[in-house]
Amino acid sequence: MQEDEDSGEFDQYDGPSKSQRKRDADAAQKLGTRLIELKESELQALDLPETLLDAIQLAKRINSRGGLARQRQFIGKLMRDIDLTAIETALAEKSRTAQFASEKHKRVEAWRTRLLTGGPSELDELVKWCPAADRKAIQNLINKATSQRVDPGSREAASRELFRTLRGLFDSISR
Repeated sequence: MQEDEDSGEFDQYDGPSKSQRKRDADAAQKLGTRLIELKESELQALDLPETLLDAIQLAKRINSRGGLARQRQFIGKLMRDIDLTAIETALAEKSRTAQFASEKHKRVEAWRTRLLTGGPSELDELVKWCPAADRKAIQNLINKATSQRVDPGSREAASRELFRTLRGLFDSISR
């Protein structure tokens, strides 16, 4: 605060600086761009104001680069008037859920690879870790997926079935 030379009083705070307002507007526009990339069902779940939802849906249909840039600016302008924390929280939760699903998929994929390349010791390890696993059924899938006597389509089908079986096991463990 600065002291006013004429009156001897302090100037009143009149809100954020112009630079801060620009940073906030840029953040709102970037968040709007993330909203444009969402599926329709995900947008509906966010419970956005009608005008903002219409603007986002229109942006999804725009093919022109310049037109899309103007629409993103408009979306950013609309977003300045709403509370962004709820939207950011919902997007962060969606991101965490997607990351968890991705990690789970990678873990199942790693187990499938271990079983297909590692031999009986890997199957023993799986059964120790997950006693509910049907050892015989999994061994049959491993044999089909690695057998050279079976056509490649059947090997791929057995490999996919092994993946689904492992995913089911992991789902039952995590519950």
